[in-house]
Amino acid sequence: MPLVNIELVEGVFEKSQKQDMIRKVTDAMVQVEGEAMRGVTWVRIHEVASGEWGIGGKALTSADGKAMQRNGR
Repeated sequence: MPLVNIELVEGVFEKSQKQDMIRKVTDAMVQVEGEAMRGVTWVRIHEVASGEWGIGGKALTSADGKAMQRNGR
């Protein structure tokens, strides 16, 4: 039974977007291993507090994450 962890900066994604991630990641596992995987695929979203995630030595905030979304990164 696969367990997929998704880590996000808190406050960047809406609840509906996170639900969509769960659905699409599950669908991807089903595409790889077959429909029997759907009922046993676990997807967990863990949100890291704003400012407690870093890229290139710089702390990433929720505002930074939202700016990346707007810019298509």
